[in-house]
Amino acid sequence: MDVAPGTIVAYTDIACAWATLALHRLYRARDETNLTGELRVDLRLFALEDVNQFAIPKRLLDAEIPVVGALEPDFGWTPWQADPSTWPITTMPANEAVQAAKHQSLRAGEELDMALRHAFFTDNRPIALHHEIVTVAQRCPSVDADRLAADLDSGSARAQMMRDYRAHASDVQGSPHFFLADGSDVHNPGITLHWVGTGSAGFPVVDHDDREAIAELVRRAARPE
Repeated sequence: MDVAPGTIVAYTDIACAWATLALHRLYRARDETNLTGELRVDLRLFALEDVNQFAIPKRLLDAEIPVVGALEPDFGWTPWQADPSTWPITTMPANEAVQAAKHQSLRAGEELDMALRHAFFTDNRPIALHHEIVTVAQRCPSVDADRLAADLDSGSARAQMMRDYRAHASDVQGSPHFFLADGSDVHNPGITLHWVGTGSAGFPVVDHDDREAIAELVRRAARPE
């Protein structure tokens, strides 16, 4: 895995609540340590719908959000309140949009990724739709929304995104998985959990939440030995 100094490579899926939790904590830790100008996140796709061979079930996130939300309630998590028929059947367009924004800058990719996560997990927006993605992008200061819309129309980011995903799928344990320039990596840092019940009929139980794990990850990434 090629990771540039001052960069954290993060394999995630936008519809992953655990990745959203981790990134929320990572950006906060980066701000608190005044490392925002020194450390960037290179967001890459780990396509849960491809790994699982089915779309993200609404019932699964209905079970996860109260558990994840209790760990970081200030994010603004909201169980899906919109019409169930508007539930995004795929996250690939949203994930592709993040990669297209990344072509503008890593900062643009970060901004759009988190804005889309808020659109989904907080505002319950149908982020599979082109116009929804562009509307979200228009609110991101570092994103050129017109360029993004054109790149989505041309599909210019899709091939590179999928090549990277296929090339590294066996290296990634799940969403989120972080890789650092020092050669280390960690999956879902600080969180250990188990699932009670079967599939989407069950619910997650957090066995341990080490809130310092993400802060330590940020420090190591900014100052590799």
